[in-house]
Amino acid sequence: MTAMTGNGARIDVLVVGAGPTGLLLAGDLAAAGLAVTLVERRPHEISNLSRALVTHARTLEQFDARGLADEVVKGGHPIEALQLFQSVRLDPSRLPTRFPYVLFIPQYEIERVLERRALEAGVTFVYDAEVVGVEQDGTGVTVRTIPGKHAGQDAAAAAYRASYAVGADGVHSGVRKALGLPFPGRTLLSSVILADVRLARRPERAFTVNAVEDGFCLLTEMGDGWYRITGWNRRNQALRDNEPLELDEVEELLRINFGTDHGITECRWKSRFHSDERQSPSYREGRVFLAGDAAHVHSPAGGMGMNTGLQDAANLSWKLVAVLRDGADARLLDTYQAERHAVGRIVLRMSGTLVRVGILHSGPARLARTLLGALLTRVRPAADRAAAMITGIGLAYRAGRGSHRLTGRRAPDAELREGRLYELLRGGRFVLISPGEPPAGVPERVATARWTGDRRTTVLVRPDGYVAWASGAPDPAGLRAALARWAGPHT
Repeated sequence: MTAMTGNGARIDVLVVGAGPTGLLLAGDLAAAGLAVTLVERRPHEISNLSRALVTHARTLEQFDARGLADEVVKGGHPIEALQLFQSVRLDPSRLPTRFPYVLFIPQYEIERVLERRALEAGVTFVYDAEVVGVEQDGTGVTVRTIPGKHAGQDAAAAAYRASYAVGADGVHSGVRKALGLPFPGRTLLSSVILADVRLARRPERAFTVNAVEDGFCLLTEMGDGWYRITGWNRRNQALRDNEPLELDEVEELLRINFGTDHGITECRWKSRFHSDERQSPSYREGRVFLAGDAAHVHSPAGGMGMNTGLQDAANLSWKLVAVLRDGADARLLDTYQAERHAVGRIVLRMSGTLVRVGILHSGPARLARTLLGALLTRVRPAADRAAAMITGIGLAYRAGRGSHRLTGRRAPDAELREGRLYELLRGGRFVLISPGEPPAGVPERVATARWTGDRRTTVLVRPDGYVAWASGAPDPAGLRAALARWAGPHT
């Protein structure tokens, strides 16, 4: 099923928002052969200013499944351990992944890689277009736009007709507003500050966090001599977002947390914002989906925001492909809400907990934080579990009653007789791993592989690297049912 624009061009999926979430989604869909148009409110330029700096292991695995991980890693700074407050240490080096670290890389570098991929895949980009209306019926969606504030005099209002639409247009999502969907939640912190600076005295660590009675501060190396300062000063919490942010306020934040301002020599950007915890009750309204900050927003604690949005895109893209290209039942799209809304709720909880722990005010509470943090760091199973959850490695989707214990879990990369699992996933394919020769009648769009050892489990891995189905014994009927549900009709 396809839809058309007013000039007759076919659009399978209209994506709104050219941030990391929208770019990954659009690139996935176009690479699978779908006709994709991406509408962006901003003019065509990728800013060198960015809020997101952290790319976690699970996101790097998704990039690996698209052949992008090596390029992304090369452009960033891998950090094997993060010091959180005085006594808490996050150590991803023990995680069972090819990427046992946290990668510091500015969001704009991620966007450059994903934009190039989307263009090469054939995505049509429309810039300086603001969404003002969304209408849908049983056959498609019409998204109406007006020229953005930077558009030229020749720009005009437009309407785009597509089979499906995705709002990946951020916290102030025009798509979400046009649908009339609520965005319940609360402001967690007011007057959080961001600044990108050069320092005369280099900090001991590339990333450090500290929290004191009057607030907290994160100091992160960005590369090329620049550092990102993120923090909150309790004494300034009444200041509004539009209040000027002076450099002496940034210097004070550094001094109260680290005992020095490290000698700021240059500041290219500084901003003040409020940190919200919000989540849309529904990530889907008919033929329209929400992803990334349009669906959920939380504090920057843990660096999970951009990563969660990218995981939304990785979850939704292959399902749209299965329905639009491969003839899968449209009910498959319902699993996006079921899976990603639950994950969003977990991420909001984790991020909120980190912030609340960071802003503890009383002396006894801060002492308890120090003691509990030291205990968590020394108890290896608890520390590894925390690292797995924050980096996304430990997140899983709920499986149905009676499912194999692997169902819904992330599939770790594995060396198979036919190659590495995440290389086999490239091209948006399912991968069926079996103990011996693959079962007969597997669709061509499903790659087959064999374990190198003596494992007896048969596993069907989804294109997003999660286990769709598994069985410890031959089960042809179960496999056929799983393929029909997840990959579309047998062809």
